[in-house]
Amino acid sequence: MIKSFLLGTFCLAQFSFVYAKEVPNESKDHRVTSYATFQKVPKTVIIKTKKFKIRIDKQPNGKYLYQSWNANAKITAKPSMIISDGELVPDGTGGNYYIDFNNQGYSYQVWRNYLTDSPKKAPYTLTVNDENGREIVREDGQVVKN
Repeated sequence: MIKSFLLGTFCLAQFSFVYAKEVPNESKDHRVTSYATFQKVPKTVIIKTKKFKIRIDKQPNGKYLYQSWNANAKITAKPSMIISDGELVPDGTGGNYYIDFNNQGYSYQVWRNYLTDSPKKAPYTLTVNDENGREIVREDGQVVKN
């Protein structure tokens, strides 16, 4: 009886080791890449706020390009501002993120609002902060083209 009990315990332990998997340690960059993929960040998005039209494009190097026009201007016209090397920054685990651009001490952030506490919240928000971190612009925007 003791022999069969010990044999069963030994076999159970062996089968447990056979089916055990080692979870690979992911690097930080890999997690951000898969997280961004999970959020389905579009390659190009055009947003219209009260004062601006904004086009954001993902570049081949993985960075983002910001172009803006006056709200009444055509998108085919020359942009009034172009900022390159934008960074995607995940915000929490619910899918929200923002793309951060820096231009002459000013920080331009385009927020994607998947999860909000209001169903009337716009899908995008533009915020601009000056050199001292004070917010000088906050405008909600709607998607013109995705």
